[in-house]
Amino acid sequence: MQLTWKGQSCFEISSSQGKDNRVTIVIDPFDEDTGLRLPKLEADVLLITHQHHDHNNKKAVSGNPFLIDGPGEYEVKGVFIQGVQASHGVSGEKDQNTIYTINVEDLKICHLGDLGQKELTPEQVEQIGEVDILLIPVGGVSTISAKEAVKIMSQIEPSIIIPMHYQIPKLKIKLEGLDKFLKTMGMKSVTPLEKLTIKKKDIISEEAKIVVLNP
Repeated sequence: MQLTWKGQSCFEISSSQGKDNRVTIVIDPFDEDTGLRLPKLEADVLLITHQHHDHNNKKAVSGNPFLIDGPGEYEVKGVFIQGVQASHGVSGEKDQNTIYTINVEDLKICHLGDLGQKELTPEQVEQIGEVDILLIPVGGVSTISAKEAVKIMSQIEPSIIIPMHYQIPKLKIKLEGLDKFLKTMGMKSVTPLEKLTIKKKDIISEEAKIVVLNP
């Protein structure tokens, strides 16, 4: 399984489950009003966590993907996806955000979207279940802050944590930087990767690992 970050909350997951079963999943493509440029993307499955312009640029993804934009259980090309209802909940807003869990190649990925809750409810934690890789916003302002992210990480207890939705060059949306999250975690720096290529056997559950990806 290969995971790449395109900026903001946008990820591409590529999986090959046998010679004739390849699947590409794209999550939360953004539009150009963000100041960022989205590369050409083609997908079998497109996940949208909520309906804001920096997460729902559906037309940017080619390939006539199967669209999932809310809670429920789905199975597409051997990939099991669950959408868990959550709250965006920032600035007094109560619009919906969907947390997704994605089961692919015996790995479970959880994408928290634009989560605005300071902590998850017991029901959400139960629905999410055990997670190998957690994609978590850390930039505050329009979603959870670094401090709140740490609280939610302790609720989920993933093996690998990948921060997202923080300030990067050219992004017009003002967010907090990655350094604040790393400092909260007691880390000075992390060498970013261009992509994460991983199999289930690579997961070591003894201690959570922070992985930073280049957009």
